[in-house]
Amino acid sequence: MNSVKKVVVTGGAGYIGSHTVVELYKNGFIPIIIDNLCNSSIKNIKGINSILSAEIKWYNVDCTCVNSMREVFEIEKNISGCIHFAAFKSVEESVINPLKYFKNNVNSLEVLLKCMVDYNVKNIIFSSSCTVYGVPDILPVSEKAIFKKPESPYAETKQVCEKILEKHKCSSISLRYFNPIGSHSSNLIGDCSVDSPSNLVPIIVEVANGIRNKIIVNGNDYNTIDGTCVRDYIHVEDLANAHVKAYKYLIKKNINSIAFNVGTGKGLSVLDVINSFQNTNNVQINYQIGKRRNGDIEKIYSDNKLIKFELNWEPHKTLEQALKSAYNWKNEY
Repeated sequence: MNSVKKVVVTGGAGYIGSHTVVELYKNGFIPIIIDNLCNSSIKNIKGINSILSAEIKWYNVDCTCVNSMREVFEIEKNISGCIHFAAFKSVEESVINPLKYFKNNVNSLEVLLKCMVDYNVKNIIFSSSCTVYGVPDILPVSEKAIFKKPESPYAETKQVCEKILEKHKCSSISLRYFNPIGSHSSNLIGDCSVDSPSNLVPIIVEVANGIRNKIIVNGNDYNTIDGTCVRDYIHVEDLANAHVKAYKYLIKKNINSIAFNVGTGKGLSVLDVINSFQNTNNVQINYQIGKRRNGDIEKIYSDNKLIKFELNWEPHKTLEQALKSAYNWKNEY
């Protein structure tokens, strides 16, 4: 077996992880999923296999358990690298229960890196976040921006993990996502998170499907075009493609540590997205203006010139395609 092709994907049954597994396989890699389904579902494993007409190896293992992780690396010889998604991701929950986030998000990376050293695995792509920037001084925010005070424990765990990778002897790329939305065009994989949605689009979809009566817009008194928070929304399939391009780049280049923004470079307000969802899916969304939410940043969107130049990557999916696929996925799910 070609050792360059074997890639461990922690959290590979999750939202972004499952889409990335599909793209890896389509690009000739052999993904090995590690996921204990604590915040995902067997549905995504089955969906991956259906899309690919192949059975992808999956280990039901907690990424914070070093002995269990070592067993995977012992079985799967000649691994070329890892893509590390496994982490809790709710900003809101992290404010309420920060210890849960530090124990899982930071410890899972430390355990993975230990296994990589022990089994001579050099390459890792890390699932980071635009939240590492805190409240940016300049927009669009570029990779040169210094880390500001994190607005949530979730954001702080991402900062800590990136700093660990900067000092580690492995070769690493941190992909700083902006706001992933949408689902696979097949409707076979998507966001199966077991926790209550805290991100905008999944909540909109629940309102559209009658699961919720309304969406609370957290504040309309920000210094933005309509007073609501502004974000950069990226289709999850475009994001998955960025991981594959980043991994190909990593295994060809002799680098220590680098980070790339993954976003569209365009900021949209909460009301922009609600209105677009209504028009795209021909449904009415009941919303109410509420109080600001702890941990929220007023506005942030990406400068994505670096990833375009270095990886020859750019987004191809539209906001409308993302919102349509998100709605279709929830109807199927």
